[in-house]
Amino acid sequence: MRYHLTLRRLNIKRLLCGTALALALGGSVLPVAAKPTNAGDWSALQPDRDQVIASLNVVELLKRHHYSKPPLDDARSQKIYEGYLKLLDPSRSYFTAADIAEFDKWRTQFDDFLKAGNLEPGFAIYKRHLVRLTERLDYTLGLLDKGVESIDFTLDEDLLVDREEAPWAKDRAELDELWRKRVKDEVLRLKIAGKEPKAIQELLTKRYKNQLARLKQTRTEDVFQAYINAFSQTYDPHTNYLSPDNAENFDINMSLSLEGIGAVLQSDNENVKVVRLVPAGPAEKSKQIAPADKIVGVAQGNDEMVDVIGWRLDEVVKLIRGPKGSKVRLEIIPASNAPNDQTSKVVTITREAVKLEEQAAKKSVLKLAHDGRDYKLGIIEIPAFYLDFKAYRAGDPEYKSTTRDVKKLLGELQKEKVDGIVIDLRNNGGGSLQEATELTGLFIEQGPTVLVRNSDGRVDVLADENPGAYYSGPMAVLVNRLSASASEIFAGAMQDYHRALILGGQTFGKGTVQSIQPLNHGELKLTLAKFYRVSGQSTQHQGVLPDIAYPSVVDTQQIGESALPEAMPWDSINPAIRTDSDPFKPFLVELQKRHEKRTATHPDFVFTRDRLSLSQTLMNETTVSLNETKRRAQQAAIEAKQLALENARREAKGEELLSKLKDDDEEDALLTAADKPTPEEDAYLAESGHILLDYLVLQPQVAKH
Repeated sequence: MRYHLTLRRLNIKRLLCGTALALALGGSVLPVAAKPTNAGDWSALQPDRDQVIASLNVVELLKRHHYSKPPLDDARSQKIYEGYLKLLDPSRSYFTAADIAEFDKWRTQFDDFLKAGNLEPGFAIYKRHLVRLTERLDYTLGLLDKGVESIDFTLDEDLLVDREEAPWAKDRAELDELWRKRVKDEVLRLKIAGKEPKAIQELLTKRYKNQLARLKQTRTEDVFQAYINAFSQTYDPHTNYLSPDNAENFDINMSLSLEGIGAVLQSDNENVKVVRLVPAGPAEKSKQIAPADKIVGVAQGNDEMVDVIGWRLDEVVKLIRGPKGSKVRLEIIPASNAPNDQTSKVVTITREAVKLEEQAAKKSVLKLAHDGRDYKLGIIEIPAFYLDFKAYRAGDPEYKSTTRDVKKLLGELQKEKVDGIVIDLRNNGGGSLQEATELTGLFIEQGPTVLVRNSDGRVDVLADENPGAYYSGPMAVLVNRLSASASEIFAGAMQDYHRALILGGQTFGKGTVQSIQPLNHGELKLTLAKFYRVSGQSTQHQGVLPDIAYPSVVDTQQIGESALPEAMPWDSINPAIRTDSDPFKPFLVELQKRHEKRTATHPDFVFTRDRLSLSQTLMNETTVSLNETKRRAQQAAIEAKQLALENARREAKGEELLSKLKDDDEEDALLTAADKPTPEEDAYLAESGHILLDYLVLQPQVAKH
């Protein structure tokens, strides 16, 4: 093995900061306590001197320090313009074609405006948006005043729901027709979900009145933040502006793990969507919230549920946060629902800080019969890459860290004479970069672990400088789409050193490093570096591709770096090492064949593949019927398919069949049963064990441990 780059000692603290920031997936910021405008008096919204200076600072910082350093020119101006329109009107339901024709004169001028500190065009577009949104809310409330019982659901009408590329409405009359259908669709969704007309009337009226009331509280800082973020996020989705008050709350907003629920959230048009759950956090422990679920209501303790559809992400975050030990109730529409199924459930969560010991690595033993023999495999589940900084800095010899805990578990498993090890990194969103490097060092002789390329082109190398591997036996690493950041660094190193088979799903693809740059007014979170594997491949966008892929439990088109707009591309640089020939490569075709044969009829694998296929088919439908009979028939057909998939799995496993979906008692029973599945009951874990054993059988001369 030969090194191709100079090893340098890096500022670990700086990179740890970058890694922590990397976990903010589409995060927004908390609202400022500025003085609101008078109701509807949008003329009072004018940029102030501090905001003008801050905008000029952002222009200069992006020009000098952003990793990519793309030019601020006419092409960038068009991206800013299109991104701003998409931010303000993602479903093209507010602006008219006349509005767009008026704005189009600025299409190639935003670069010049920003360089000159001219914020007026950005403010003008936002204020027009406020006017149009007010008109739509007033119109909608007028429709609701007529009563939802008067709506005729026997007409054969359709609504285009995917309006991202729809033409802009010609005039106000066309917008009225669109919103008449939107209201009809909302009423029909709630009606099919089982709500009575009176409850629907009250819910929607309250929803739109609340939106109108909040609209009238719009502040200058809201406009400035939206416009500057439309600009900064044309560089990449993790570069964004934080207002002064928002910057103070930045760390809490990142993961909601401090006095929160332990979930990373992002905006999804008018909804708030769960991106991932913090391991051992309150939401994850509830077993009732999953990635891609939508939060439609929030309540404090036993208070009345607050409908949050149409709210900004920052407003929803503010409601969810609260004192440690207090309870928050969330109304959730599960991602597993059919697209038009508004059936929701309420989850009660006690807010608490995530305890380090609950995120600690855990071991178990997987016992498998394989090719006529009994085997034991050690399983080490790593929920996060953690390090007790306080104890570490205080010199406490018993400080907890991922590497120390895994080393201890490896020793215990070797005493149990296991035949190999599976490292389970599913849903591990990352954490300490230092721990990713040190954990890699347990499994390699010595050498680089990750490369960091800065905006000036300099490549720094983090390395394991301790000679000798603690564990050199057979190993597999199990990952999925929610394995991110530090997990990708470790899995990538194991793949590049040919140290382990990588199994599961394509990882998240978050391979950039951010830093906070102070401004005269607020702060800029700026992407200034990129991670690369020791093979020279970036972890950005593409993530780590497994040697053998499993069906994904989440749609990679909805979750992951590649699902974010303006995500930086995958690329490669010169490798840091040259390894010996890949010992796995000659066997991958045969391993794949055996895997496919085993899982072709495996109930859990079949179910996951079929459910994802059904979900993707439904997501591709761009229109919905507004005829109640047709809609109910479509909904029944979808639920029948979902029930058939679930019962096919249950029948194959010898379990009791369900008569219907979403039976609360049955769901609770399933949750209880799924609390602590054995390794053998975890289909993906068991299959990973079989693949590793296949390799051992095919390669009997593999190094003994």
